[in-house]
Amino acid sequence: MAYETPQDYIQHHLTHLTYGRVVPSRVEEAQQATGEAVLRCDGSPLEAGSWIVAQCYEELEFLGFWAFHIDVLGWSGLLGLVFIGLFTLAARRAQSGVPQGFVNFIEVIVEFVDNQVRDTFNGKSKLIAPLALTIFCWVFLMNAVKLIPVDFIPGAAHWAGLEFYKIVPTVDPNITLSMSFCVLLLIIGFSIKAKGVGGFISELTLHPFSASNIVLKILLIPVNLVLELAALLAKPISLGLRLFGNMYAGEFVFILAAALMGAWQVAVAWPWAVFHILVITLQAFIFMMLTIVYLSLASEKH
Repeated sequence: MAYETPQDYIQHHLTHLTYGRVVPSRVEEAQQATGEAVLRCDGSPLEAGSWIVAQCYEELEFLGFWAFHIDVLGWSGLLGLVFIGLFTLAARRAQSGVPQGFVNFIEVIVEFVDNQVRDTFNGKSKLIAPLALTIFCWVFLMNAVKLIPVDFIPGAAHWAGLEFYKIVPTVDPNITLSMSFCVLLLIIGFSIKAKGVGGFISELTLHPFSASNIVLKILLIPVNLVLELAALLAKPISLGLRLFGNMYAGEFVFILAAALMGAWQVAVAWPWAVFHILVITLQAFIFMMLTIVYLSLASEKH
């Protein structure tokens, strides 16, 4: 792959392999502006309303809301299967006595997560520990693929006929926010389970401002609802954007080193990769811990 400028290289490596629906209105506008039929990158006509895999920047401009980043979606699913496979293998190899090797490593991770749950979660739930373990390991694996050289898999994808290809799921805000909004649904579910539907609604409408006068209490309901909804939505948004921001910044440094330094990128990329091992682990830990804390707060009945 040849690029005229470092900016072209960076833009290319930050573009997803996207499958989406061609918006008819955008095609019509382009046809009216040029007076000619809109063509795809290979010279074939671009049909309005069709579903395509974009192979150039021009095709990306015609895709609307219904577009999917199939590269990171595929890698997130693959890494989820890797997590399930590794722990299934460890469970089958587990025996009575002192664990060794791979099984011992898995048990250390399980005990570490279990201790964090015991120290942080104040309620009782059989779901929290497995959920925390899944979040920590899955997010760690999705972060860790960043350590693969930036040109290795995208280069292979290019030879296979795919112009754009990214492999780090947590560099896509759609992935991180989708996980965090799943946490939001769990927060709502745990709140309703602990307080009931009425208690959950009261929590949103009668706090933080309250009054003994019934009329004033009713007048304060809209104010409380706005404040509490903002606080409730801020949790998943900050959770997802924090993970995305840290991972995107690290990925950008790798791409920038490759774009500006060429063969000399090793001088920057490898030291940064060694440091980034800590960042990868820390971000997975933070996502797990904040999820536990939010669900612990949701489980409180007062």
